Amino acid sequence: MSSALDTLENITYDELNEGDSATFTRTLTENDLILFAAVSGDVNPVHLDPEFAAESMFGERIAHGMWSGSLISAALATVMPGPGTIYLEQNLAFKRPVKLDDTLTVTLTVLTKAPKNRVTLQCDVKNQNNQQVVSGEAKVIAPTEKVSLPKPILPDIKIED
Repeated sequence: MSSALDTLENITYDELNEGDSATFTRTLTENDLILFAAVSGDVNPVHLDPEFAAESMFGERIAHGMWSGSLISAALATVMPGPGTIYLEQNLAFKRPVKLDDTLTVTLTVLTKAPKNRVTLQCDVKNQNNQQVVSGEAKVIAPTEKVSLPKPILPDIKIED
């Protein structure tokens, strides 16, 4: 028997209303930071080298800005509108650094609905202290067909020390 946590269900264009909102939460782990660097190719030492980062304006290692941006993508793809969403456009303003073990919550809010199933959403990302780390807007094509499907299971990839 599957639970709601094991299922992805979308919200269709017709079901969306201006003002609707949804959230997605994730904590930045050491493993996430290393894997994001490996996948993106962004090996800036401010993300990976503690000694280099200690001398930076942040005083410690920080997450890639686009890691936070990728959480917006995940929220759009899995929560609202969800599976079947086509991502068209995104703007981002990075407000403060994200550090290891920070827990970020993405809040998506429907701003407008337009012809051809276009939806503009406000994207706010806050840390566990309710401090805004990223803000922006996304434009998507919302799905028109309702779908509910099993959430894919990803391999547990661990970086060795």
